[in-house]
Amino acid sequence: MAITLLDPEGLPKVGVYRQVAIATGSKLVFIAGQVAWDADGTTVGEGDLAAQVERCYLNIGTALAGAGGSFDDVVKLTVYVVDWTPDKMPQFLEGAARAAAKLGVTPVPPGTLVGVAALDVPEHLVEIEATAVLD
Repeated sequence: MAITLLDPEGLPKVGVYRQVAIATGSKLVFIAGQVAWDADGTTVGEGDLAAQVERCYLNIGTALAGAGGSFDDVVKLTVYVVDWTPDKMPQFLEGAARAAAKLGVTPVPPGTLVGVAALDVPEHLVEIEATAVLD
């Protein structure tokens, strides 16, 4: 496997993600920020953060498969959430857990969550981009 995820001693164990990803592959894959669009470009889960997070992760899974990879190859996620406040974390985690169950993985690479004022259209509450390394 090209990716090793770990939490080194001296750093907090967050649980939602690992602090470090070590990549040893040779093919870099950069997934554009994915929003809650289905294959037809229709927004899924309007007004429902958990549903939109789930769709974003599923879209990333589809993009990774298209590149010959999976979530096991992801070294970094960057998440943008409209009007983020910490009380939204349970909804975010619910959506991620539902996607993980459907994908058959637990996506826990290092990540950054950034609160933003708006995304591309008012219906989108979250956008997630991914970087992966394949052998």
